[in-house]
Amino acid sequence: MRREKKERRKKINSMRKGIYILPNLFTTGSLFCGFFALLRTLQEDFFSAAIFILASGLLDGMDGKIARYTNTTSRFGVEYDSLADVIAFSVAPGILVFAWALEPFGRLGWLAAFLFVVCGALRLARFNIQINTVESRFFSGLPTPAAACLVATAILVYYKMGDTGVSQHLTILLTTYVLAFLMVSTVKYYGFKDVELFRRKPFRWLVIAILLIIVIAYEPEYTLFGLSLLYVISGPILTFVLLRRRRTPKPLMPEQKAA
Repeated sequence: MRREKKERRKKINSMRKGIYILPNLFTTGSLFCGFFALLRTLQEDFFSAAIFILASGLLDGMDGKIARYTNTTSRFGVEYDSLADVIAFSVAPGILVFAWALEPFGRLGWLAAFLFVVCGALRLARFNIQINTVESRFFSGLPTPAAACLVATAILVYYKMGDTGVSQHLTILLTTYVLAFLMVSTVKYYGFKDVELFRRKPFRWLVIAILLIIVIAYEPEYTLFGLSLLYVISGPILTFVLLRRRRTPKPLMPEQKAA
């Protein structure tokens, strides 16, 4: 009881001191894009809704890095970011994929959309309680922005191929269930938290970044969809590699062999 009271006092004192404006502005921008994606979905403008979800993902990736680089991280920012993510990367893509491709499947369709939403919320809740206990390099389960981006880029490819309006493909239904499962799974995904953009890097990294930008600019729909799909697939592969390393016995040192 005493510890709980002390923690509550700390939270109250931190709130009285104020909040950091810059990173929370980016979080608000991400929330706005998610909200606007919902409005576009209700107006059956699926292409614009997908664009706003991708923009939300970009802003969400920036707020955390800005908070770390400027040393403005706070518990309020973490909680606010999670609430914004529920709207932008769970509710918005869930409603979008239902209106775009799952509604014709009836009960299976809305169950898939709801499962996507609830698994996204569960994934974010689990992340909040494990943020100080899990390995920082890897995420446990598919991050919600990655799942939302795969849905959004799939819609962009759909429009790029000349189709418009509502789709009805069994692949989309199955993919929605798979994404929901991956979000609440323990599959490891690389977190990119150790990527320092403001530190010196070898020259080849600049060349790779320029080539990637050129490829994205040439065929943005296909490239972004391919990158999103590769990231989703990378989780099971990475998990398999890590498990295999743990099971492989370490070679004995010369001293150990002699003994």
